Amino acid sequence: QVQPVESGGGLVQPGGSLRLSCGASGRPSDPDTMAWFRQAPGKEREFVAAISWTGAAYYGDSVKGRFTTSRDNTKNALFLQMNSLKPDDTAVYYCAATSGGGTRSKYEYDYWGQGTQVTVSS
Repeated sequence: QVQPVESGGGLVQPGGSLRLSCGASGRPSDPDTMAWFRQAPGKEREFVAAISWTGAAYYGDSVKGRFTTSRDNTKNALFLQMNSLKPDDTAVYYCAATSGGGTRSKYEYDYWGQGTQVTVSS
């Protein structure tokens, strides 16, 4: 059973940086895709970034150029480096995983963490 667990959330000022981590107890398959989504109060869960087993990454338009995702396959770990944070980035951030190639759709991901809160405020 694959169980992602996120860590690294917190309170940060606008313009600041934060690094999220996600550790998984296993992998859905070989290959797989891991991703980050976020959900703000009263809003739909939104795609943030995804990365394939080979390291190919793609991003949502709202975070492109500011966020970078990476993974360590030897540790089943996923990371999200967030720079130039804005108040609009405030949300619960979720780690997700799926077999094979992933997409930007939350419906394609089978395994989800509990989420970690990120708050951007002065």
